[in-house]
Amino acid sequence: MTLAFQGIGIGSVQAIALGPALIDRGGQLSLVQAEIASEEVPRELARFELAVEAARQSLQLVRAQIPRELTEFIDAHLLMLEDQVLLEGVRRLVADEHCSAEWALQRHLDSLLAVFEQMEDPYLRARRDDVAHVVHQIQRFLSDTASLAERGESELSGYVVVAQDLMPADAILLRQRGAIAFVTEYGGPMSHTAILARSLGIPAVVGVHSISRYLRAGELLIVDGHTGTVIANADERILDDYRAHLRTFAARQGRLGALVQRPTRTRDGFEIQLQANLELPEDVELARQAGACGIGLYRTEFLYMNRPDLPDEEEHLANYCAILSQLEGRPITIRTLDLGLDKHGPAFKGSGPNMSNPALGLRAIRLCLKEPELFIPQVRAILRASAFGPVRLMLPLVTSIHEVERALALIVECKRQLDREGLAYDSRMPIGAMIEVPAAALTAAAIARRLDFLSIGTNDLIQYTLAIDRLDESVNDLFDPLHPAILRLIRLTLEAGRALPIPVGMCGEMAGDPRFTRLLLGMGLREFSMHPGALLDVKEVVLGSEIAALSRSVDHLFEHLDEIDPAQFVANLNAL
Repeated sequence: MTLAFQGIGIGSVQAIALGPALIDRGGQLSLVQAEIASEEVPRELARFELAVEAARQSLQLVRAQIPRELTEFIDAHLLMLEDQVLLEGVRRLVADEHCSAEWALQRHLDSLLAVFEQMEDPYLRARRDDVAHVVHQIQRFLSDTASLAERGESELSGYVVVAQDLMPADAILLRQRGAIAFVTEYGGPMSHTAILARSLGIPAVVGVHSISRYLRAGELLIVDGHTGTVIANADERILDDYRAHLRTFAARQGRLGALVQRPTRTRDGFEIQLQANLELPEDVELARQAGACGIGLYRTEFLYMNRPDLPDEEEHLANYCAILSQLEGRPITIRTLDLGLDKHGPAFKGSGPNMSNPALGLRAIRLCLKEPELFIPQVRAILRASAFGPVRLMLPLVTSIHEVERALALIVECKRQLDREGLAYDSRMPIGAMIEVPAAALTAAAIARRLDFLSIGTNDLIQYTLAIDRLDESVNDLFDPLHPAILRLIRLTLEAGRALPIPVGMCGEMAGDPRFTRLLLGMGLREFSMHPGALLDVKEVVLGSEIAALSRSVDHLFEHLDEIDPAQFVANLNAL
């Protein structure tokens, strides 16, 4: 009988795989409440320390086997194994309440996860998975359960791995040892493991609760990372459909590959810039392979996450210069820190009270202006990196001219410091801002007069405008890029840039969706930034488009925006 399971798809360039199931049951540890006698406490603490050390050595072994550019995930977990907030809590439960090491570890994990669940920022909430991964690694050694990644290449090649959860280290090694896809019962779209799957091109579906209970080892699975569907024991009709899809995909990739060297120019001669969003340093190579003309958004949050200290200026500079050296003269736009004080841990002050709604609280540019010691080392490093290649600095989540002016004043002070210290930088390095809240879009003309460029962040712009968390399953069906209010805010921002003129780009997911490319071209967008895997699909649409005709059609849409269904309009536009 055919069984279909629904989870969260992790789309990559190749998001579909067919293969036999390899079910990892090693992650399903039996943890029961257990007390120990007083005289057993020293032995239990020693067991715990040995397990922590074994987990550390296991991660170091994995680190030695993977490419250097992928090691930051391993380094983050190694740092967590030094985190006294994690370790001391377990030791206290063993010593004071006479819990077994396993039970103490689970109790402490539950309390930590409860804190993460209160966080409203989906990126930070997803960091709970990293804590769980590290605890799970220790639990494996306490129970002598082997890691999935310790299996040999012959055991994994060609298989779809089904597991309760996977550590980022596991995901990397699974790919290296030939696994063609993975499915997990837990996890979210912004976890490190999911991000790695996208970057490495591994088809994956996460959050498929209890799937391993219904599968048999070796059973043929279809993994569809586009739709988040896993199909077991599919009939021949379904298999034929997916096999045909894979053949079509392979043929299409061949055709798209031929576009890499072609200029990105519309049929009526307009040059369009297609840039890549960068989440990890290793994505640079993907961007180059796709023919990106630069990096339109480099998210720097990974430099701050899961560590006991803050990255200093030299660490920032080394990171940026390493990426610049790979870009070979292509420009990069570096976004300054976009996190908030809802990030718990010693790296952040956390000096204020807990925020009831972190998404509306002290985060991004607001945090940097309140805590300039976070902002200034990064700004100095970005300025210094500009001496080694074309760099732009971008401010996130600006809402007012006042914020922009305060940030610019701090940047000017950083320039003065570098001048006094005799350190080189590009004095004309462009400075811009993301337009991702309605207040910024409505005042874009005034904000643009103080800056060198703007970039529209559609993900947050849609969420803040429509009051919808796109990761909340109960309302994410209402997440609508074509809502008339969204279209008006985008057009308002583009018009503000044209009036000066300064460049206005777009770096949200809308920019990388070829369904919206013609609409955006007709609205006046000329700079797109997206995940590297989407770039050639968008380029194909650009090459077949004519700006003059699209502009006339879009003008008609806006004249009758409250009467025309935008979704149907876009469908008709794409059918031309």
